[in-house]
Amino acid sequence: MSSSYTSSESQSFTITHARKIAVKVATDLKRMQRFYGQPSDTSITYYEEEIVQMLKAGYFKKVSYGFQKDGKWIEPSLHFEANDLGGLASDDDPGRIRPGVDISGASFYSYLIYSSEWWNLTEEDRATFREGLPFKRGGADEPGINGYLSQDKTYSAGGKSVIRSTVKSY
Repeated sequence: MSSSYTSSESQSFTITHARKIAVKVATDLKRMQRFYGQPSDTSITYYEEEIVQMLKAGYFKKVSYGFQKDGKWIEPSLHFEANDLGGLASDDDPGRIRPGVDISGASFYSYLIYSSEWWNLTEEDRATFREGLPFKRGGADEPGINGYLSQDKTYSAGGKSVIRSTVKSY
């Protein structure tokens, strides 16, 4: 005798899922603030809401927050990249921001990369969406990295995840 089982799961990515992921990113930023004085509470709130809206709409590809010196990310900068889950993914707790890194002469910066879905919108649709975001971003070239990226956390909900990587010094 043989048995066969079929399982099917359908899940919609909701605003609640997006908020669950964004709260973890905001928690990381709050820890960065505690150790390095940046970003401000207002900026953290804005970054969190931006991620919620961008994730929910499918327009988020990657965002970086941290410190730059000579136009390059330095430790302890954080990079978050969207990922669709092919199966089960871990859902880590935020944290492990390295304290005590020398950031003298560096400036806090944030850089967002949009998904291909964003670029498939008309300019009018992009402008309309931008109006609902908590702040306006300007254009700039993507900064380089002084060191390397180390993938260290995954935040997931509703079939999507955001993979966190931290800049490490050589």
